[in-house]
Amino acid sequence: MKSEIVSAAAEIAREKRIDKEDLRDILEDIFSTLMKRKYGEDADFDVIVNIDRGDMEIFVEKEVVKEVTDPDRQIALSEAAKVDPEVEEGEYFAEVVNPESFGRRLINIAKQTLMQRLREYEKNKVYEEYKSRIGEIVIGDVHQETRAGYFIVVDRTEMFMPKSESIPSERLRRGDSVRALIKEVVKPDKSEDEEEPDRRKRRRGHRPEIIVSRADERFLIRLFEIEVPEIFDGIVEIKKVARRPGERSKIAVESIDKRVDPVGACVGMRGVRIQSIVRELNGEKIDVIAFSNEPEIFITRALTPAKPSRVIYNPEENLAVAIIPDKDMGLAMGRGEVNRELVQELTGVNIELMKESEFYEKAMEEETVTEVHEIPGLSKKIVEKLNEAGIHTADELKSLGLQGLLEIPGIGQKTAQKILSQLNI
Repeated sequence: MKSEIVSAAAEIAREKRIDKEDLRDILEDIFSTLMKRKYGEDADFDVIVNIDRGDMEIFVEKEVVKEVTDPDRQIALSEAAKVDPEVEEGEYFAEVVNPESFGRRLINIAKQTLMQRLREYEKNKVYEEYKSRIGEIVIGDVHQETRAGYFIVVDRTEMFMPKSESIPSERLRRGDSVRALIKEVVKPDKSEDEEEPDRRKRRRGHRPEIIVSRADERFLIRLFEIEVPEIFDGIVEIKKVARRPGERSKIAVESIDKRVDPVGACVGMRGVRIQSIVRELNGEKIDVIAFSNEPEIFITRALTPAKPSRVIYNPEENLAVAIIPDKDMGLAMGRGEVNRELVQELTGVNIELMKESEFYEKAMEEETVTEVHEIPGLSKKIVEKLNEAGIHTADELKSLGLQGLLEIPGIGQKTAQKILSQLNI
C-alpha cells in the first residue's frame, strides 16, 4: 500500500544521506508503536516497509468469530471470508490495516516522531563519522563569522573554529576556502543545551559540534606530512614541535636514513616545501631543526636565527646558559621573548641568555679573586701539584695554557684538559 509518509521520508533520507535500511527500521519502529497504542501492548501484528517502492503493509492477527465483541482482537467470519473464502471460525486471520485508519492525531504523532528520529539519526551519524576523523585535515568554506569564531561548512557539515583556534594575524571572510584540523567532536547533551544562553551553544543542540583548528600543533605536523613525502613515508621523523600561531614555530626532525638530510627534506628545493606551509599559515616563521640527544648541540640549533658562541648546560638543575654575541641578543630573545620560550618548550630545558660581553666581563672578575683551591672539580692532589709548581690563582693557571700545564710534573694531557675545562677555556 503506497504511503505518503514513506515516500516523504525516503526523499528526506536521500537528501540527508540516510541508509535505506536504517530508515526502514525507524519507520517500522514508529508504526509498531502506533499499533500498540491502537490495539494494545499484547497485540499480534507485523509492519513491513519497502523504501524502494514507497509503500508499507501492516497486518494484525485477529480471531475469526461469528459475532464481534472486541473489534481490536476479533473479525467477523463474513468479513474474513471476503478475503479468504476457506477461512473458518476460531482461526486467526491477518487483517490488513490502512494507516489512514489510525486517525489524524496518531498520524501527526507519527510524522513528528519521524522527523525527530531522523534528526537524531543524522546527529549520531555525523558524530560517529567525525569522531573517528579527529586529527585529520579538512577543507571547507567559511559560512559565517561571529565574535566567538567562524562557522565552516565541509561537505554540507557545519564545523566551528573558535577565535582561540584560529591564527591571530589571519582574517577570514565569508566564502573563503580554508584548511583546518579536526580537533574535537562534542556530542551535545540536550538538558545542558537548554541551559546554555549563547547563540552558538543553542545551535549546537541540533547537531554535534565539530571543533576545528588552525592554531593546534597537530595542524602544523599534518601540513608537513602532506608537503614532505619523507615524513609521510616515515623516513624523516618529527621529534618535537613548539608553536606560537601566526608568529613562529620550531620543529625538530630526525632521519632514520643517514643518506637523507632531514632539514633539507623539509625545506625542499629552493625552499619550495617550507614556503608552501608558510603561506598556508599566513606568513608564520618556521625554524626546522635537526634533532640531537646532546643538550648543548640541540639548544644551539634551536636558538636559530641566533647563533650562540657557547652553551653551558647544567643537567642537575636542567638549566642552560647560552652565550650570545651582543648583536644577536635581540634575535635570540625574539619579540616578546617568544624565541627563547619556544626553545625552552622544544628542548625541555630552562634557558638563560647572556651577552658575550657580560660573560667575559664576569669571567674576568671571577678570575682575579679565585684561588686554585676554589676552582670546582680540581682534586686536592692536583691542587698540591699546582701549588708546588708555584701556581696559586686561576689567573696564573690560565696564563700557562695547555703547554705550560703539561710541563708541570704529574700533570698529563687528560688532567690538563680537565683543568682548562673548569676554567671555561
